[in-house]
Amino acid sequence: MYRYYRYNILVFILLLSLIQHVFPARILPPISPPEFPINLSANATWHTFSKFTNAGKGASFSGMSELKKYFQRFGYLDNFSDTFSDTFDDEFESVVLKYQKKMGIPVTGRLDSGTVSQIMLPRCGVSDYITRKHKIIHVSKKYAFFDGEPRWRQTSKTENLMLTYAFSDGHMIDYISYSEIRDVFQRSFGRWASTIPVNFTEVDDYRTADIKIAFYGGDHGDGEPFDGVLGVLAHAFSPENGRLHFDTAETWAVDFGSTGSNVAIDLESVATHEIGHILGLAHSSVKEAVMYPSLGPRIRKVDLKMDDVKGIQTLYGSNPNFRYTPSMESDISSGYRPVRGEWVKWVTLLVLLVGVLVC
Repeated sequence: MYRYYRYNILVFILLLSLIQHVFPARILPPISPPEFPINLSANATWHTFSKFTNAGKGASFSGMSELKKYFQRFGYLDNFSDTFSDTFDDEFESVVLKYQKKMGIPVTGRLDSGTVSQIMLPRCGVSDYITRKHKIIHVSKKYAFFDGEPRWRQTSKTENLMLTYAFSDGHMIDYISYSEIRDVFQRSFGRWASTIPVNFTEVDDYRTADIKIAFYGGDHGDGEPFDGVLGVLAHAFSPENGRLHFDTAETWAVDFGSTGSNVAIDLESVATHEIGHILGLAHSSVKEAVMYPSLGPRIRKVDLKMDDVKGIQTLYGSNPNFRYTPSMESDISSGYRPVRGEWVKWVTLLVLLVGVLVC
């Protein structure tokens, strides 16, 4: 009898040791701080949307018509009227559902706190869906292109497509040095160039450059007026337009360590995003992707993800020197992979269990 119990105890200990290897402790990724930990009240128009938190179908709030205009602006409400009701009706519920799916947030059909918080975030001015001004056609569940998949065309017999860019002489910001701004854009263009056979060259002649970079405030004549601090950060146009505009109302930064502003926006992150539009990419539903529409203050997001890479390479092909790096992976593309030899542990575990039952 003693030998029987001793045998079972030994088997039990062995089982525990095997289970530890078969089901290893899950290593949780580091918890990032909230993406937007500051008060976004600087943008008065979007901040007022907080009063609609938890509203659902059938609700009626004064000012909800302004929220409907927001959705119209970004392509979710296919209604060309300038007048909207303050009622959360069936049509508006479908708009909220569409927005939640696009943003990759829980799909509830209600203006839950997560949805309202997402709405209030600073973002790119390019529409997410088909509108009168920006026609966008989705070709995958994640990345997207503009209607017709426009792209820059080769005009010479060089191996790579050659595009030039220049900065406006009269529409720039003066609190960041010109050399720092040039460096930011050189790095941003370089990220895209590393994935596709396209070369970008800075030139002096703004008028003749393929890509024209400028900073403007308010209504600046292109039909896409800026709206102040922490609203629309910037916008660009599909190929082969080449215009790339940033809002002067924002506090732009190239180094958060050198500015204490809690509304500072990383210039390089926004530049990298807008260059994606210049090349023909629309907005992605992958939160980690550079082409995701929103970016908060004091957040830096400059590394292209596989969603960005696959989208742009669909338009231009791959740079012969392109190399995959693990940093390109995002949460949606990662998954569990069985370890080689793991089946042996399972078989051993099964044999031991049978042995215990037999004894």
